Amino acid sequence: MEQKRTKSRLARKERIRKKIKGDSERPRLTVYKSLKHIYAQIINDTEGKTVASVSTLSKEFKDKMKFAKNLAAAKLLGEIIADKAIQKGIKKLVFDRNGYIYHGKIAAIVDKVREKGITV
Repeated sequence: MEQKRTKSRLARKERIRKKIKGDSERPRLTVYKSLKHIYAQIINDTEGKTVASVSTLSKEFKDKMKFAKNLAAAKLLGEIIADKAIQKGIKKLVFDRNGYIYHGKIAAIVDKVREKGITV
């Protein structure tokens, strides 16, 4: 069952990535969830560079929160990545949900980014 779920997510991921491209005006915000941690990156696909990244392993996250995989952690991760985007002068993003369902932690990250004034 678990292998089927993972394969289905990877198929959705590939289908989504065919359609979504991040550029210098609207970089791509991508989110990945492992079993213990959450990762978020802002990527410029035309240059092939990561503009900003944050995870629940990073120092700025660990200073503010103890737990790494709950909904509160996802909200804090969204605030930190939004602050980094604002510092880089990014006002618009394209969201790549990476094959995950837009619900729970994924939605919490994007909602916090939107609350900071970034168009997603």
